[in-house]
Amino acid sequence: MRRALAALALAAALTGCASWPFGPAATLLSEADRSAREGDFPLAVARYDEYLTRYPDAWGAPRARESRDTLAATLTARAEAARLRQEVTRLREDLARREMDLVRVRQEADRLRSDLERLKQSDLRLERTR
Repeated sequence: MRRALAALALAAALTGCASWPFGPAATLLSEADRSAREGDFPLAVARYDEYLTRYPDAWGAPRARESRDTLAATLTARAEAARLRQEVTRLREDLARREMDLVRVRQEADRLRSDLERLKQSDLRLERTR
């Protein structure tokens, strides 16, 4: 029994506090989780990165890695969505300008048709008088 307790104490001492589900590692991980819940994704990613740098073999490292990767992907998707929204806005403005140009060109074409028709009528009148 004493040997089992001694072995357990030795194992606990050798594994370090990072592998225990309490202490500074757990505090850092809970801060990262809290930042993620509050929607501060950049801070949460930074805290997960810090946790993984300081405690790469800790009990929560796989979950921290997955959470960090998920939040990083979310941040990337949000940035891409914002870029695409800006692109859509730019394209809509460009389309509106082109539609205005088309209206202007159609009006000019109608005016030119009208002028041509007037010239034809004038030419016919001149030929009749000859």
